[in-house]
Amino acid sequence: MTTYTGRLLRVDLTSGRTRWETIPSDVQRTFVGGRGFGIHYLWNETTSDVDPLGSENKLLFLPGTLAGTQAQGFGRWIVMTKSPLTGGVARAVGGGNFAAFMKFAGCDLIAIEGKAESPSYLFIDEGGAHVMNAEDLWGLDTEKTQSALEARHGKRVQTACIGPAGERLVRFATITHGTRTASRCGVGTVMGAKNLKAVSISARARPLEAHDPDRFKALVKAHVGILKDHKRVVKLHKFGTTFLAQMTREMGILPFKNFQTANMEGIENLFTESYTDMRVASHGCFNCMTRCGQVHVVKDGPYAGARSEGPEYESIWAFGAQVGNTEVGATVRADNLCDLLGLDTISTGNTVGFAMELFQRGILTTEDTGGMELTWGDHKVMLDLIRMIAMREGFGRVLGEGTRRAAEAIGRGAEKYAMHSKGLEFPAYEPRAAKIHGLSMATSNIGGSHMYGYARQEISGKADPRSIDRFADEGNGDIAGYNQIAKALEETGILCNFADSGMTYELLGNLLAAGTGFKEFQESSCLNLVGERIVCLERCFNVREGFSRKDDTLPERMRSEPLPDAGPATGEMVRNLDGLLDEYYAYMGYDGNGIPTPGKLRELGLDYVEFNEVVR
Repeated sequence: MTTYTGRLLRVDLTSGRTRWETIPSDVQRTFVGGRGFGIHYLWNETTSDVDPLGSENKLLFLPGTLAGTQAQGFGRWIVMTKSPLTGGVARAVGGGNFAAFMKFAGCDLIAIEGKAESPSYLFIDEGGAHVMNAEDLWGLDTEKTQSALEARHGKRVQTACIGPAGERLVRFATITHGTRTASRCGVGTVMGAKNLKAVSISARARPLEAHDPDRFKALVKAHVGILKDHKRVVKLHKFGTTFLAQMTREMGILPFKNFQTANMEGIENLFTESYTDMRVASHGCFNCMTRCGQVHVVKDGPYAGARSEGPEYESIWAFGAQVGNTEVGATVRADNLCDLLGLDTISTGNTVGFAMELFQRGILTTEDTGGMELTWGDHKVMLDLIRMIAMREGFGRVLGEGTRRAAEAIGRGAEKYAMHSKGLEFPAYEPRAAKIHGLSMATSNIGGSHMYGYARQEISGKADPRSIDRFADEGNGDIAGYNQIAKALEETGILCNFADSGMTYELLGNLLAAGTGFKEFQESSCLNLVGERIVCLERCFNVREGFSRKDDTLPERMRSEPLPDAGPATGEMVRNLDGLLDEYYAYMGYDGNGIPTPGKLRELGLDYVEFNEVVR
């Protein structure tokens, strides 16, 4: 027995055919699973001329190696593809029960290729995999889509689907399961381009047996013991991530009004207490005791009755500080609206804030917006724009392209105010006040993501691998690489960021070894190579697409404008990005242009990777 199913389900939407394949044991040993499997198959089965919205692009659904087991916090799933937002590698992470049910259905990977002639969905049950007609589902929001498929296939069916935004090819569309989303990089856009409305699974829930069940059970028990009274877990269970808004504001890390400042009158309305007063329930993913999902219902005001499993910290920022809004009910309504329509809250809020700054500066006028005045704090306009973006209506057509493409279309100097890296919009972390975060977002292979290499050293003072100064302009480039490698390793599992409290390389390695039977996973040297191999191959994917040092950058604002009104971070800016990049490249084994060296590729067993000589 093993926690691998050992099988890949390949789905050709063009022909409607499906087939099962075996995942070779050497791929299992080399890439472990989850995100590792994803980049292995994405690299080998795509080429640089693939259009992200074309039929040749691959869309990969990936549970982790430990999904569907008794291990705590391994209920996440990843979607990987070529991003229509960045043109590089895409990786988006979702929660709920979907990962476990992929494993129960026998899948370590679902590889979707081609394009259906008409709206379709994939249904997997004990009888096999079937491409089915979804014309009656096209146009439905994510909640109605899931309800319709549950009515059709029974209550145990688990569905991941797109909403109207994905159907209309908004470039930052999500894939939704329950009320959890795989949000970033436009993975839902690729699904919509393939005319695929949903993936539904009906399978009997039966936790996977480990290779060494007694040892695995003991390790799970040890992890539960760590999590049970861990302060971070208790806090996340009670508040979700709502407490981060106040904490980051006090540190000067919370961005306001499209990263113009780090403070705003009335922001206290969006602190934890306001959400605690609205909390009615908590949700969790498969086999996770943290249960960080907070369900909020607005009690009074213009949005009385609005309900959402959220907003969490990023969405509080996206529909609060980023757009100058302090009406708490509007953040709940906006969060729910994005979930129903299938929009990434981070990219949506970032894009709306971008448009509001352009209006503030006169770059946009009511002639451009169809008569709308994009005034800071106008939550009604914010909600109208969310709907318009999802439906590709009016000025929403432009904003639905994301900040980079929207800026190019608008012109008149708009590019200066687009807050992104590689085309992926920035989240709720100010790079000038947390420079390792900033470096990681600049070098991240998926673009402006805080979760590609989250720097707890800056946010919570974690002293691993050492204590740091978050304002330092040199000496910390290696930390960004360290964090990215660690996250890649965790996402072979796939371990949730909120369930890794107290998790060590030793414990994770032992869980993987006991689960799979591969004893080498117990060795930290092996695990380090796995994490580094994944990040490096993702970098190679982007290099093949033409990415290099020029793309590992931050907006001009972060590099030239001192941060105002930011408490302890006031006056900070990223003064030495080039020096930090050199440190990062040296740590990762890349040359001065950010390209993996032949020696590093050999060290990681990636000898087969080749680049056009022009790249070097």
